[in-house]
Amino acid sequence: MKRILPGALAVLLASGAMAAGPQPHWGYQGEHAPEHWAEMDPGFETCALGQMQSPIDIHDAHLADLPKIGFDYHAGPAEAVNNGHTIMVNLPDSGGIDIGGTHYALVQFHFHTPSEEKIDGEAYPMEAHFVHKDAEGHLAVVAVMLKEGSENAALEEIFDTLPAAEGDKHALGALDPAALLPTQRGYYAYTGSLTTPPCSEGVRWQVLKQPIEVSESQIEALRELYPANARPVQPLNGREVQESRS
Repeated sequence: MKRILPGALAVLLASGAMAAGPQPHWGYQGEHAPEHWAEMDPGFETCALGQMQSPIDIHDAHLADLPKIGFDYHAGPAEAVNNGHTIMVNLPDSGGIDIGGTHYALVQFHFHTPSEEKIDGEAYPMEAHFVHKDAEGHLAVVAVMLKEGSENAALEEIFDTLPAAEGDKHALGALDPAALLPTQRGYYAYTGSLTTPPCSEGVRWQVLKQPIEVSESQIEALRELYPANARPVQPLNGREVQESRS
């Protein structure tokens, strides 16, 4: 897998929004929309030229004997941050995942509305991206789809006090990210990219097949801050999408 450059890693760990230095003001509408990202900075050229971009429309996936994702999440300190593009929850010590013998530490998760990934052409109201990195800096994202239904108690503390302005932060109590996972952990797998500038490639994607439920009010709470913060789906360009048998 292609190694993620340190600068790109720093961008992703801020949910693709804030690197250490100043960045062009990118967004999701008008002149700052995804179709213009590559024009804003030479470092963003992969957003237009890359051949393994995310998100994608998942369809015609090939059944494969994929390794189970070994989730080893546990409760730890957490902080919700409004970074100007999404609500991100930083998790400095909440475990991680193991895939095929490689351990990836959980760094943060954040939200998109509507979902960035599509399944057979259909989007969900929301999507959560759980961002992990291994000891060498390679990235693995676990995507969880959120559908409208019952209120999600595990998200209650986050969504009841969403930081409203860019730069606002709220300390949370001990948060167990395992409570945000569906009971079934089957997934789709493909190699893709960051879904935000600089759109760096070589990211290992696992999209869980089973969604979790959130209430209409929880969906609307995010939409009040970010009505639409999803990058459009990107061409597969010959990539194979695999589906676990479980």
